[in-house]
Amino acid sequence: MNAVQTYRYLQPSALRAAGLDLQTCGGPAANPRFFAGFLTAPAASAAGLLAVAEVARTRYHQPVNPASLDPVVTGSRGRLRFESFSGCCGVYARMDVLPAGMDGEISGHGTTNVDVNPPLREALARVGGIEPLHVAVGPDDLTVSTMDGSVVERKVPLPGRWLRGFAEVHVLTAGFEPRAEIAAAEAAAFLRRLPAAGDRSVLWAVPAGRTLRLTSRPVPGAVCLAGAGRLAALRGVLRHARTLRVYGPAVRAGSPAVPSTWELDTGALRLSLTLSPEPYRGFSGEGAALAALAGDDVVDDAELVGALLNWDPAIDVAALADAAALPDERVRAALAQLGTAGRVGYDVADGAYFHRVMPYDAGRAERDNPRLLGARALVERGAVERDGENATVRTDAETYRVRRHPDGAYSCSCRWWARHRGQRGPCRHALAVSMVAAPVGALS
Repeated sequence: MNAVQTYRYLQPSALRAAGLDLQTCGGPAANPRFFAGFLTAPAASAAGLLAVAEVARTRYHQPVNPASLDPVVTGSRGRLRFESFSGCCGVYARMDVLPAGMDGEISGHGTTNVDVNPPLREALARVGGIEPLHVAVGPDDLTVSTMDGSVVERKVPLPGRWLRGFAEVHVLTAGFEPRAEIAAAEAAAFLRRLPAAGDRSVLWAVPAGRTLRLTSRPVPGAVCLAGAGRLAALRGVLRHARTLRVYGPAVRAGSPAVPSTWELDTGALRLSLTLSPEPYRGFSGEGAALAALAGDDVVDDAELVGALLNWDPAIDVAALADAAALPDERVRAALAQLGTAGRVGYDVADGAYFHRVMPYDAGRAERDNPRLLGARALVERGAVERDGENATVRTDAETYRVRRHPDGAYSCSCRWWARHRGQRGPCRHALAVSMVAAPVGALS
């Protein structure tokens, strides 16, 4: 299902002698624009926006006709963000236009989602050199102006599957650390050596002097690179970039495939691609956000923290904790909960959450998650029998044994856990046990 919001306007938009007069709505003032001005690195910005749109129209697993073309645009203090997921939901793309990349007025804040149609892609493809690129973003449209004229893209329904993708990505990337940084020239050579598009192998990139080398097995300090052809969208921005940075979780010998983030930095903007652990796995099914969704005890904290959010490009957890009179760890748990409704994302470069507002109601992610619904049903039926740190879960057909390990993780005797070994979040039985446990431990 898709989600869409309704907006009210002061008057109709019209084509006048002076040009196109577009009306918008919402925000702190009457009919504001989040941003209106020039992007100071027009060629790089055009290439970056094309990359975000290209990811949105691509299915890397089982390619078919072009998918959705609906990047999400967020305007905030000193930052303009464009986000998208691939059609298979296995690649998350984001372009962050930094203060150095903008010359204009940031008069408001907000989030919208627009289609990127062929006329806009063609206009962006023609931007080069010092040709000006003007962007105006409002709650209901994106207007891009070049020397050839203006293209207006209207607000469209946002794919419902994207909400689960946004909810998962922010939880996963919050555990990432910088693993490598190489200059653009070395990055270009590295990308040229990668397997062709369609290759589904899981490789590992290891820092080696000024570059990266590929191995077939994980080692400490390595970054997972699953389906290397999925990095193709970076190539259009390479010639503008200064550095390539790579982020990921800590791994060791024998670690399973994990997600990773690959980011080009031009100084004026950052383009990043976050890859799922394997090409056939979409972020919407990873299960990393289930603990946040299941934690009823953080709902009240999330409501309080959500009311205190502002539109700074990076959320200051310590300042939020002071304002909410909560410990830092409870604020972080509240932010994880808010992320399940798309209200916050996570920026690995800043090492911080950021604020946005998606057109979803707060309970949408929970209602769309079958494992969570199944776990709640088990709890309501009294199917969970605690036995110290462990538990027995009885369903109509089977009885399962759930064990809680010293590190707080759960394992289960069900087929789901046997198949995934905790790599795609908890099964519904472990999730149900966590709901009746006090306190709730880490789920895996």
